[in-house]
Amino acid sequence: MASAPKSQYQRTEKTDRALSRESWKIFQIMAEFVEGFQKLAAISPSVSVFGSARFPQDHKYSLQVEEISRKLSDAGFAVVSGGGPGIMEASNRGAFAGRSASVGLNIQLPFEQSGNQYQDIALNFRYFFARKVMFVKYASAYVVMPGGFGTLDEMAEILTLMQTGKSRKIPVILVGREFWAGFVEWLEASMLATGTIGRDDLELFTIEDDTDRVIDTIFDFYEGVDMDEVVANDDINMDI
Repeated sequence: MASAPKSQYQRTEKTDRALSRESWKIFQIMAEFVEGFQKLAAISPSVSVFGSARFPQDHKYSLQVEEISRKLSDAGFAVVSGGGPGIMEASNRGAFAGRSASVGLNIQLPFEQSGNQYQDIALNFRYFFARKVMFVKYASAYVVMPGGFGTLDEMAEILTLMQTGKSRKIPVILVGREFWAGFVEWLEASMLATGTIGRDDLELFTIEDDTDRVIDTIFDFYEGVDMDEVVANDDINMDI
């Protein structure tokens, strides 16, 4: 019986080593989900906050999100951010000064991201998709501050989940009309005009400038709702 060429054995060994490494990654991914579920199971109700890592702490958006997060925390909402600098740090600082949990979902990056010190609960992720699940699974509302590609990615993810019925519809509040106006105009002029989204999809989010209006939007949505029941049903609020 003819033996396989040496090059084939080499390819097989190389493939086996690669598969072995990839298989072990499954356990790393599982570990991130397990730790996230264990640490975040008790934080509901919570609000997830998104925004740029690049704003200094004295920027108007950083100061505003700090105030928003402090008020949400004092009102009984845990505040979940990406755990890094910029908007994330300001959000965690505000929540940390309040009476509810300040949560940071930190991601390992070669640049920009470093954990801030204002986190009652800090989780560290290697994988963006595991981190995204934690942002969504326990959220009762989303506050989206001005940001870059990462912020757009996170916002598009949650809007898609709501649009497709994979997540319940909850408040998505874009803060800063001056910043977001051009984006909404593009949605209307391009996506809506060509039929790639519907008019109802534009109602999945609202835009606010005033800090108190952000808080009121969340409270108005849950007026008359038993929050204990909302928390109890968290396991059916997301299907991804």
